[in-house]
Amino acid sequence: MNQPSKQSRVLGVSLSTRGFGYAAIEGENSLFDFGKKRIYGDKNTGSLAGIEKVITRNQPSFLVLQDVNHAKGTRRVDRIKKLHRKVIALAKKRKIKVMEISGKELRDVLLGNERGTKQEMAELLAKQFSDELASRLPPKRKDWKSEDARMNIFDAVALVVAFRMKKQK
Repeated sequence: MNQPSKQSRVLGVSLSTRGFGYAAIEGENSLFDFGKKRIYGDKNTGSLAGIEKVITRNQPSFLVLQDVNHAKGTRRVDRIKKLHRKVIALAKKRKIKVMEISGKELRDVLLGNERGTKQEMAELLAKQFSDELASRLPPKRKDWKSEDARMNIFDAVALVVAFRMKKQK
């Protein structure tokens, strides 16, 4: 397989309580690597090692994360905030530019509505990348259920797509 140019690669990483989701896009709309990784044991150490493998494999020029430390209204546990800072440090060490996007900004850019839902974003992305993502779209979550682990993939794809859309403006 022909490796895409590093200059056009953007990697999105979505941190979660279970592990992380990731998505790499080349050019405007080529989703060429994506997935989720569940981490057992020391979740920060395991996640950081897994993210480093994804970075090594994809060689991105940009890393996009959800802003969990500075965005108004963000409710993330301290462990995730600490992992977030370590991922940023890893990217900087590898000379990868880091972009952070708040959840509200993500929904506003993708849906035109900062009060939109993650499910609406996932459905939009499943249509945009139907060959890759349509079969992975989780069903609408019931109030009493926890979030489907596949949503991490859609969160990561959303970060990359929003980054591309903002860059075009």
